[in-house]
Amino acid sequence: MNIFSTSPPPKIAVIGAGPAGLMAAETLANNGILVNIYDAMPSAGRKFLLAGKSGLNLTHSEPYEKFISRYGDNAQWIKPYLDNFPPKAFQKWSHKLGIETFVGSSGKVFPEGMSALPMLNAWLKRLREQGVNFHFRHRWLGWDEKNNLRFNTAQGEVLAAADGVILALGGGSRPKTGSNAAWIPILEERGIQIAPLKASNCGFDIQWTDFLKERFAGHPIKSIRLSFGGKSQRGEFVISENSIEGSLVYAFSATLRDEIEKNGSATIQLDLMPDWTEEKLRKALSATRGSRSMGTFLKKRIGLSGAKAALLWEVLPRENTPDLGLVGATLKSLELKLIAPRPLEEAISSAGGIRLNELDENLMLHKLPGVFCAGEMLDWEAPTGGYLLTACFATGRAAGKGALRRLSRRQI
Repeated sequence: MNIFSTSPPPKIAVIGAGPAGLMAAETLANNGILVNIYDAMPSAGRKFLLAGKSGLNLTHSEPYEKFISRYGDNAQWIKPYLDNFPPKAFQKWSHKLGIETFVGSSGKVFPEGMSALPMLNAWLKRLREQGVNFHFRHRWLGWDEKNNLRFNTAQGEVLAAADGVILALGGGSRPKTGSNAAWIPILEERGIQIAPLKASNCGFDIQWTDFLKERFAGHPIKSIRLSFGGKSQRGEFVISENSIEGSLVYAFSATLRDEIEKNGSATIQLDLMPDWTEEKLRKALSATRGSRSMGTFLKKRIGLSGAKAALLWEVLPRENTPDLGLVGATLKSLELKLIAPRPLEEAISSAGGIRLNELDENLMLHKLPGVFCAGEMLDWEAPTGGYLLTACFATGRAAGKGALRRLSRRQI
């Protein structure tokens, strides 16, 4: 539907072919706007495909108010955009694309088949049918003195004119996918304030003993409860050679990162036996051990073995093992000291970016009228579980609608 009377229709440049940029482009194309998408990579959705490598988590089915709370300090800022594209709308959008979804046992929402590729291919096909033009291997360099967009290509620098611009260039994590934060100096030169990028949804360094590193690096620690900063959550993580990784750790990454930044380290508490009460554990460990080794005794009495047992001995010197009361207490509240977040380029996402006070309610930059921004390049963060992707879609849609409103006012 073309809501504009001009011929040819207005032309918008979307820079960044990830989920936020593609959603902005779709919103504009649905309303008769000529859209050109530019991306430095050879193809679209590189980070989107990487996110779906082990199963694409689209969104979450939990109650909406709880869903909103997952965005922490930015919940009230991001809520209006999510209100206009909530998780149920996301699922409906997927179904219209021809990709059915299902809710997993944890409440997470996945596409049938779990893969990102069919969804991306169907989406790109629909966008092309809507008249969206793609320009790959176009690295954005900023603007020239006449306000034309500058791009570096294999054929040299090229210029492009547009009636509006939507920036959806991502944050700073996984730079090999194109999300390399090269846009920061371009915007800072125009006076846009940028909060420093930090690792989010990341692992954390820890000083393991050589024994643990050599024997258990790569092993998962399942069915545990992690507590930190007044929050407690059940899940699992993976022991890496010099760190801990995984969804349970990512859920705490923002508060852990901030604690380390403030005090130099962060100490988490692990309940390795969350299905056992302290009383049940005490009774099980009160049996006579006899001549059995401590490892054999713990395996037979409470089922403790492998990586979980190794974690116990990592913090509890073996000379204390005869004290079964101490063993039980440690199993219910084992402390690990984390000393640094893993590097930004390894993180699933990044915190920081364009400060939110630089934007109006339509996600347009106050200092650059006609330039809208969306997705991970804005200063918000969220845990994994579908929250990141939903917000990228929602802000992309909001930026597209914001550009439409501006163009509509110019038509009057």
